[in-house]
Amino acid sequence: MKVFNAYIKQYRMNIFLLIIAAAIFALVFSLYNLRAEAVLYALLLCVIPLSAAVAVHYIGFYKKHRTLLRVKDDPVILSDMLPDTKNLIEWDYAEIIKRLNGIMTEKLTEISFRQGECMDYFTAWAHQIKSPIAAMRLILQSSGSDADSMLLSELFSIEKYTEMALSYFRLDSETNDFILKEYPLDGIIRSSIRAYAPIFIRKRLTVTYDGTDLTAITDEKWLSFILEQIISNAVKYTNKGGVTISVSRDKVISVSDTGIGIYSEDIPRIFEKGFTGYNGHSDKKSTGIGLYLCKKAAQKLSHRIYVESEIGAGSTFYIDLKTADIQFE
Repeated sequence: MKVFNAYIKQYRMNIFLLIIAAAIFALVFSLYNLRAEAVLYALLLCVIPLSAAVAVHYIGFYKKHRTLLRVKDDPVILSDMLPDTKNLIEWDYAEIIKRLNGIMTEKLTEISFRQGECMDYFTAWAHQIKSPIAAMRLILQSSGSDADSMLLSELFSIEKYTEMALSYFRLDSETNDFILKEYPLDGIIRSSIRAYAPIFIRKRLTVTYDGTDLTAITDEKWLSFILEQIISNAVKYTNKGGVTISVSRDKVISVSDTGIGIYSEDIPRIFEKGFTGYNGHSDKKSTGIGLYLCKKAAQKLSHRIYVESEIGAGSTFYIDLKTADIQFE
């Protein structure tokens, strides 16, 4: 009905002129005192072919509308999908659209090329920066003083921020390095815990993990990234108590802490890009990027990540690894 109303609105002038013409003919016939049957017969002879012509025209109008709707949903390939033009004005519009599409394609290609160059440069920089970081770690570890321990902690943060930035670029890239297969979860979890062991020790926090014999279809590197980001937040906002990690039989990893918790009004938005919430505002170092990247990586892996929290009682993050049965060769 919406399309029909649009059709009537577009051709209302034609309909109006047709009604005026019919009224003039009826008036002329009446002035010459012609019989009503003759007038009605002539009118009927005109209405039948006119109705058929209008029906055919409306069908063409409707098909063109449906074609343009498909073009609107995928404008990149619209040049090949545009319907045939029926008049000069339509041809002019089609040519404008084709030229705009060509310009857009050129710009997209240029942007993609620049992003690729930027990604290549940053990837090279991220790998090169690891060498001086490793050298500084060796120098600081040889001393063992309290000041050097603090510097080691800050150096660890620099390394993780570098990895986070690299992950940000990789997740937004058109290509990815995901390697999906069945991995034992125990090794991935223990490796993530070991990465933050010095910080657990420095803050005197406990870590509870009983191990698991479960496996899951995932990507080892990206699941480790998600776990480390969650553990990093747990350590950052926990000053006493500790962190408990467990894996349920239905392959849901939970990371619980005894930290300050998350305000209920912030929970729906903590995975948004750049959102820091009340706790993030109190911690000036928070960027609101870590959990956003976790959510994005989890979605690409077909995992689900969510959180439960209570102010003053801590938070529990869940990573649901359940997937449909997939066969690998």
